[in-house]
Amino acid sequence: MSSNRHRYFIQIDDLALARGEDPQLSFSGATIDGLTHSIGSALREDDLHQRWLAKQEEPDDVDPQLGLLDPSAQVSAEAARSRIDLLIESELPHFVIKHRLRLLIGEHWRLHDIR
Repeated sequence: MSSNRHRYFIQIDDLALARGEDPQLSFSGATIDGLTHSIGSALREDDLHQRWLAKQEEPDDVDPQLGLLDPSAQVSAEAARSRIDLLIESELPHFVIKHRLRLLIGEHWRLHDIR
């Protein structure tokens, strides 16, 4: 993994709808703190990836890069009007961030910027 740290600016319009398709992998909390904790854990620790991998028909065929972790990943969020603005700081590539967010919160987010 490169030592290139990225900042992902993400918007979530409705926290109540921010759920992935599989309830066993999805975020199930109701607070911003719970959301930032869940996303941070998914980027720093192997649990979510391993649970997802166990559900795959051919786990050996899965791209090993989807299992990359960033122990120094940081996630913060704040409520802004009726939405949540999320900031993820990580060395993980965009496709890994996108994969983990889809598992946790489905399609209920928009990427605004990467720096």
